[in-house]
Amino acid sequence: MCGIVCAFDLKQKVETLRPQILEMSKRIRHRGPDWSGIYSDEKAIMSHERLAIVDPASGKQPLFSKDKSLVLAANGEIYNHRELRKQFKGKYQFQTESDCEVILALYQEKGVHFIDEMNGIFGFAIYDVAKDEYFIARDHMGIIPLYIGWDEHGTFYVASELKALEGTCTKIELFPPGHYMSSKDGEFVQWYKREWTEYEAVKENATSIEEIKVALEAAVKRQLMSDVPYGVLLSGGLDSSLISALVSKFVPTGQLQTYSIGMIGGSDLEYARMVSKHIHSRHTEIILTEHEFFSAIPEVIYNIESYDTTTVRASVGNYLVAKYIAEHSDAKVIFNGDGSDELTGGY
Repeated sequence: MCGIVCAFDLKQKVETLRPQILEMSKRIRHRGPDWSGIYSDEKAIMSHERLAIVDPASGKQPLFSKDKSLVLAANGEIYNHRELRKQFKGKYQFQTESDCEVILALYQEKGVHFIDEMNGIFGFAIYDVAKDEYFIARDHMGIIPLYIGWDEHGTFYVASELKALEGTCTKIELFPPGHYMSSKDGEFVQWYKREWTEYEAVKENATSIEEIKVALEAAVKRQLMSDVPYGVLLSGGLDSSLISALVSKFVPTGQLQTYSIGMIGGSDLEYARMVSKHIHSRHTEIILTEHEFFSAIPEVIYNIESYDTTTVRASVGNYLVAKYIAEHSDAKVIFNGDGSDELTGGY
């Protein structure tokens, strides 16, 4: 998780907007405590707050092509970046080992028609210095947040969270998942299209448990590509227990960190303890009171930027356990069981 704040189509002098962008970026520094970077010229400003996951040593952003003609500010992970790099031998000289730098190589080689080649989660902006053009894209499901806005003068902004734009922009929009936008026409273009989104295309399909098993294991394995320690949120339920077990297959015995949160006497803690014992993880229990859970709600709403009842309720425990991990652990990549109910109709 990183954070970006960018300004394009500048309608005020950069001397005025650059300090403003830095202040806007401070509001999302919680997304990237490891590094703050900024690029600016007379026509664009791009700020980045970094959480160092891949290539902590040299993957600082914004990233540049070798000739400095392209600038990238990205939040996300590109899981197949090593495979993608192979096609650019002799064509593009990589400056870092960052998984996100492959976005620059793809854009330089293929223009806007490359996003579907990437397997990952992302929200990014590319600026072409020579052409004064920008390109913005968001991942297929909108896992990475992304918003756009305009101030009263007409300057165009891109940011990872609403709070970065609040107070500056007079108009704010959600950047839609599975879309990109080029400054050449300023229109949203849907790049992610699959036939299975239509019922008629899948109504005769048979369920294959084996295919689901293979796909799930592959997804877990490819997301273990980071250069930092891993952890798993383990509630003791079926979903998180399954993910914990799969992650443990690829981590040396006794090194996987699992975390549970709950109140004294909660059954989740008991079941999580059983799973942890079975997979030989280093298990941590965070025991809180009812008052502590309720007290966290305002802070949770501020951070998730939503009043939706179900979203808030589901986020309180995740927020508190994540806060504990950030304060007491070196784990930076955290797996959990979220998403399975939506995928398999669990509700």
